[in-house]
Amino acid sequence: MRPLSVLIPTAIAAISLTACGTEGVSVPTSDTAEHDGAEIFATHCAGCHTISAAGTQGSGNRQLRVQGPNFDQRVESYDDVLFAIHNGGFSGAIMPQNIVVGDEAKAIAAFLAEYSGSDVEEPPRPETESETGSGSQAGEGEGSVGAGDQGAGGQGSEGEGAPTGDPNAGSSSDPDSGG
Repeated sequence: MRPLSVLIPTAIAAISLTACGTEGVSVPTSDTAEHDGAEIFATHCAGCHTISAAGTQGSGNRQLRVQGPNFDQRVESYDDVLFAIHNGGFSGAIMPQNIVVGDEAKAIAAFLAEYSGSDVEEPPRPETESETGSGSQAGEGEGSVGAGDQGAGGQGSEGEGAPTGDPNAGSSSDPDSGG
């Protein structure tokens, strides 16, 4: 009788723990690869990363050094996700290298490629000349920077802080420039 009193609570605990990782997954089961990826993500990545499609809220709300990116607010490609999984994140991030491998890594990559960036709004982009119908020449019109518009820093009034292509152009804070 004693072994049964231990076995039943253990079985209930195991079933409960198995269900914890997938409780908040909102990816339809008809999207098999993405749904599997969401479940794997919830199991292996939820401690640091947030994405509502997997029902996870990582450490992003606690501003810890080990905070992983919030994938609701960041769009990722399949290849970038695989790179991060295999290499321990990007640019020295604290992410376990190869936290998942093989088909599990591919499933997470497919899931994030499809569902990341759900809270990202495309910023308005400037219209191109073909969209505006403007046929103005370079140096004419509003916002263009001609030779007469440039100050000592080499930047026009509209292009304040804009990159010039020359890393040394207009760098008044450069200690070697004397200014």
